[in-house]
Amino acid sequence: MSEKIYEYKDDQDWYITNWSETESFSNFSQVSAEAGKILEDLQVALNKDGRTFPIEVAILRYHSAYRLLVFLVNLINEEAKRKLELIQRQGALLVVESGQLLYVYIPQGGVSLTDFLGAKEVKDTLLIATRNEGKTKEFRKLFGKLGYKVENLNDYPDLPEVAETGMTFEENARLKAETISQLTGKMVLADDSGLQVDILGGLPGVWSARFAGVGATDAENNIKLLHELAMVFELKDRAAHFHTTLVVASPEKESLVVEADWPGYINFEPKGENGFGYDPLFLVGETGKTSAELTVEEKNEQSHRAQAVKKLMEVFPAWQSKQSL
Repeated sequence: MSEKIYEYKDDQDWYITNWSETESFSNFSQVSAEAGKILEDLQVALNKDGRTFPIEVAILRYHSAYRLLVFLVNLINEEAKRKLELIQRQGALLVVESGQLLYVYIPQGGVSLTDFLGAKEVKDTLLIATRNEGKTKEFRKLFGKLGYKVENLNDYPDLPEVAETGMTFEENARLKAETISQLTGKMVLADDSGLQVDILGGLPGVWSARFAGVGATDAENNIKLLHELAMVFELKDRAAHFHTTLVVASPEKESLVVEADWPGYINFEPKGENGFGYDPLFLVGETGKTSAELTVEEKNEQSHRAQAVKKLMEVFPAWQSKQSL
């Protein structure tokens, strides 16, 4: 069994390594916890195909993380035929190979994030395809926890309006999300929502906002809906549900789609002062209350949009971590 001994020694640092054919990476350090942590983390970061480096490291003196990493990178490049590079950046040390960042050493006390990244804004941006500040506020609260800066279309006044020409909620949400994503190069979240009444074959559906005509008010749409149901006298026959489809799009990536429904019935007259759209007519499940009679907190706990957002937050991290197409 062939073995090679490597040594580095100066007034402050002294390392001895044994490179053999056995698969081990041990005897990290009895001198410095930091040095031992560097060795452990580097082994994990550089692991290829489940194989460990056949190396034993004895650290007799330790002072410089930079010196230790230079020693290890050169050794591994020579013996394992790797092409590792060590880069210094604002006090941090980066191990890179073929353009891929594999390992980062951060000194005690940290480094300036702005200096390290070379930009004032360090968070990724999620653009909400809406000009509604209330809706944006809701998404900002959710995605802020995941480390995102949330913007909306008011931040991009020169963007064109995207015509909602789709025949389904998903088609319209995709149109908005994917079109704006391609125009801006950003990750974009769009939604399309509406009311679907069973006895009306799913109407008003994607035409919910313009059921009584283009530019119709909420009151006009409600009057139109009551007119369409004027001859439906049994509440059980007035079953309906609110629907939401959310689409997240990013350039060169398959879009993420989630959907949710909120079942109920259409009341015979409007009730309640809260909410908007068809809320005064929509009886929530079997509660006997319309959506407009719920508090904002009650609605946000159970609505179609609340359910869709909950689903989105469950699958978004895994989707976001996937590689581009």
